[in-house]
Amino acid sequence: MAKTSWRVLRMASLFFVGCLIMLSSVVFATLALQTAALEQSSDAFLKGWLRQDVAYLASDAEKAAYLNLTSDAERYEFIEGFWQQRDPSPGTTKNEFRDEYYRRIAYSNERFHAEGPGWKTDRGRIYITWGPPDQIESHPSGDDKSGPFEIWIYRAGSGPNATSERTLDFGGTDYKLRER
Repeated sequence: MAKTSWRVLRMASLFFVGCLIMLSSVVFATLALQTAALEQSSDAFLKGWLRQDVAYLASDAEKAAYLNLTSDAERYEFIEGFWQQRDPSPGTTKNEFRDEYYRRIAYSNERFHAEGPGWKTDRGRIYITWGPPDQIESHPSGDDKSGPFEIWIYRAGSGPNATSERTLDFGGTDYKLRER
């Protein structure tokens, strides 16, 4: 009886693993088709918008919706709506949120570039999504144990966690975000 139970359990687990493999294949195939549709566009801005411009801002649902679009006109319309939803003063010609967001990207690229563009670094990602910290402790020479490091402090009422202070530690020659 125990041998039979073991075989049934083993068969069920193999079936389950097979289903997971098939499901992941379908998901990857769907993403590949969606990405392929976007890659057919000749517009470099549209190709990079999701991967670069709003990589840290767009939700998973927004990313999926954008990838499902089939024409450049639809993509431009989507981008316009994306920024309109975040505009703090709709009805004006200026979108302060979008302008500030792109200012943060430019600042990150200028200030935090390393092996690649600054927006791809840990400090760039945090700066773009949270904004400038309330305080920065910079230690470019480091200490006896580690290389250079910076401590960023976001006080209560700023950053994504507005109810408490948040301290971030970036260290090493590439200023990677470290656990505190």
